[in-house]
Amino acid sequence: MKNITSHNHSITLRKGANDDLPEMLQLFRATIDEVGKKDYDIQQIEAWKSGAENEERWMKVIRDQYVLIAVTENQIVGFCTLDQGNYIDLLFVHKDHQSKGIASKLYHSIEKEALQHSEKKLTADVSKTARPFFEKVGFQIVQEQTVNVKGIALTNYKMVKTLSK
Repeated sequence: MKNITSHNHSITLRKGANDDLPEMLQLFRATIDEVGKKDYDIQQIEAWKSGAENEERWMKVIRDQYVLIAVTENQIVGFCTLDQGNYIDLLFVHKDHQSKGIASKLYHSIEKEALQHSEKKLTADVSKTARPFFEKVGFQIVQEQTVNVKGIALTNYKMVKTLSK
């Protein structure tokens, strides 16, 4: 008998495409709602989520960035994007699939991509929520910053990691 309760479905990584946008946006909003709660208040979460309304930005992400999608059983469970070869723009993991190593898998693939293009470092603007993860994979805080989104102040961190072959 197969163990039906096993949630160990394999995660596949693939490049992102235009068709993925609706599901990516859904994941983006739902994750911020759920996971951001402990670090940001309602107004801040709403402001952060409003980033999903900027269609132009997301089309640019798909067009100009290196986009990796994590899929299990035909469902997108996470994504990570690399802009200009050395800036991690987006890293989100589905709220129901947290702490399963998906972010690590995505991140390490993205780092490999950067190394293949001889990048010397990676930078990211990281939320309070994601900060422990980024620290775990070797990023350091350059500075704490306050960004204004629709008039609402959000704290995040400019972080950097020096890459070594």
